[in-house]
Amino acid sequence: MSNYYFIMLTAGIGIPILAALNSALGRLIGSPAAAAAALFIVAFVCALVVALLTAPSAIAKLASAPKYLFLAGLLIAFYLLSISWIAPVIGIGNAVFLVLIGQMISAAAIDHFGLFGANVTPLNMTRISGIAVMAMGVFLTQKA
Repeated sequence: MSNYYFIMLTAGIGIPILAALNSALGRLIGSPAAAAAALFIVAFVCALVVALLTAPSAIAKLASAPKYLFLAGLLIAFYLLSISWIAPVIGIGNAVFLVLIGQMISAAAIDHFGLFGANVTPLNMTRISGIAVMAMGVFLTQKA
């Protein structure tokens, strides 16, 4: 189980790096959208290689998946485009701060209602307090 925590921590570490790198690329070439497109091409190739190596038969099953599940692609495009445009204006830290607050709110709602097949974890005062403490911690890091 600890490997899962390490992987997710590493993914979290990568988010601000991704934002900084893609913002810098967007500024360098004069188009955050073109920078995002390039990042998606790299990500697509990487994901496709991993999918083909680990579960090649899963590719064929995509056609039968419910279409609403593909909205996740729009959400990642929205995230990447918005952070590529906005992070250079308000700063990487502020952009990621707002993303983290949004993630905490969304994750709590998804867990509470068991949306999209997630395990139900009711939102109680302990969880609300934990989310508030996390939000305050993220907020304070931006005020320092």
